[in-house]
Amino acid sequence: MNGFMNSQIPENGLAQKVKNLFSKYRLVLPVAIIGLMLILTASAQKEDTSTTTHEDGALKFRLGPPAGQVAGCFPNATARVTVFPREERRGVDTLDLKAEGLPPHTEFTVFLSELPAPPFNAVEYIGDFTTNAAGKGSLRTDTIINEAFASTVVNGVRSRAELNHVVVWFADPADDDVCFGPGGGPVTPFDGDGDAGVTVLSSANFLPGAPLP
Repeated sequence: MNGFMNSQIPENGLAQKVKNLFSKYRLVLPVAIIGLMLILTASAQKEDTSTTTHEDGALKFRLGPPAGQVAGCFPNATARVTVFPREERRGVDTLDLKAEGLPPHTEFTVFLSELPAPPFNAVEYIGDFTTNAAGKGSLRTDTIINEAFASTVVNGVRSRAELNHVVVWFADPADDDVCFGPGGGPVTPFDGDGDAGVTVLSSANFLPGAPLP
């Protein structure tokens, strides 16, 4: 009997140690899990704002509202851009843009540009889209994207300007009145009829770099 009782002591002692260890660290585990979740979230956000290349060669990046009054009016405005490099096979690349956080039922124009902020320098008009009732819109267009450039003559010398940024404007200057008040926003030439509003999204978050190669 004494031998049997003595054999139980190590087991009871081990169980008590496990219980004490669990009590000691029962708050540490949830904290560690929360910390890990924060790290993963930060990593995901970092990926969203930087250019990423996938196995199929597609480039993915995000556009954001420019700093200043526009960012204050449309703090949730964003667009995810995916560029599929198909020029060698099909003669054109494919650009897919999905925007959200914008005013509903509003038309926007999309340009490739040399710079993502004024004066923008050389630009190329590649398409437009209209948002739905939820302020979401999309554009899918086939054109040269990864090797897009503008060629012009400056002081008698032909110059090449790389178009490595993406910028989105209000197609109608009256549509940005929601931010600036009636007639308060700038009138810009970035539309097919040469009469557009203010920039609402751009790749200025990549400066001094650019999202496109």
